[in-house]
Amino acid sequence: MSAASEATETAADSRSREHESYVEAARRGRHRWWHYLLGLALVLFAWMVVANVASALVAFALGGEEGVAAFGRVDFAALGPVGGFLVLMAGWPVTLGAVLIAVGLIHRRHPRTLVTAAARISWRRIVHGFVAWLLPFLLVIGLVQYLVYPDTFTLNTDVATFALFVPVALVLTAIQTTTEELFFRGYLVQTASLVWTNRIFLALVSAVVFTLPHVGNPEAAGGWLSIFLNYFFGMGLIWAVVSLVDGTTELAIGAHFANNIANFVLISASGTVVTTPGLVGVSEYHALFYDLSNLVSVPVFLAVVYGLFKKGAPPRASWGHRAGGR
Repeated sequence: MSAASEATETAADSRSREHESYVEAARRGRHRWWHYLLGLALVLFAWMVVANVASALVAFALGGEEGVAAFGRVDFAALGPVGGFLVLMAGWPVTLGAVLIAVGLIHRRHPRTLVTAAARISWRRIVHGFVAWLLPFLLVIGLVQYLVYPDTFTLNTDVATFALFVPVALVLTAIQTTTEELFFRGYLVQTASLVWTNRIFLALVSAVVFTLPHVGNPEAAGGWLSIFLNYFFGMGLIWAVVSLVDGTTELAIGAHFANNIANFVLISASGTVVTTPGLVGVSEYHALFYDLSNLVSVPVFLAVVYGLFKKGAPPRASWGHRAGGR
């Protein structure tokens, strides 16, 4: 084959991949079932074992044996407002590393394929997801909650701590939320697609598995209603559906970052897994309010993404029509 023919074939292949879904990218590289089983085992071991060791080491560095004891009790407040956050987030770079190793070394494909099958990630689409989720958050969790519970809101006057916390929060939250998306909406969905390419099945698998590690969070204080509306429906299912319809995890990556950074930096409520020195503090976590807020946030998010930002969507074919998913 001539060099010109190879170049033409490569260009044609590149154009074809621009219209693939990230789910179809699961068939690139080494994709036998045992490759995915090995990859899942690696990520889960890093997340559940090595990441906890990393957090314990950070807790020891900050507070010695008392710091480790506080970590064991899940008492992040005892480590200080910034220290507790550092300990909570310390394991996520480890988990991210495991995801990248699984895709790059076990599957021999680019980690970008967990986000998109295209040659480049659309950062504009990530920003769209960020803005689309941040808007209803500010409207409901911010404005409406203030109107309903004004006495619980206080402005953070510790400027020095806030200034120290913001850059730390931006970096570590970006790592945490991106890692979760690469795994739950990316790698896990790709793995499940080897069993069945049906979009409903893939969305449910992603949502259920995303919900499980969050069940023990204090934010699930409302019981099954909190678990369903906040984790399964509000974030797990909707972000999975959007990713499958859009053909990439770009929107979900932006939305997840918006959700967590807003809760950490803008409006931090007591009674959550970690209370941060955010711009505004809320003295009580109103579980029912937060749960029901998803019934407003989700439609607004979808309206902004597929209404206001519709023209900004990349011209990619729907994966469901190409792969036979329904």
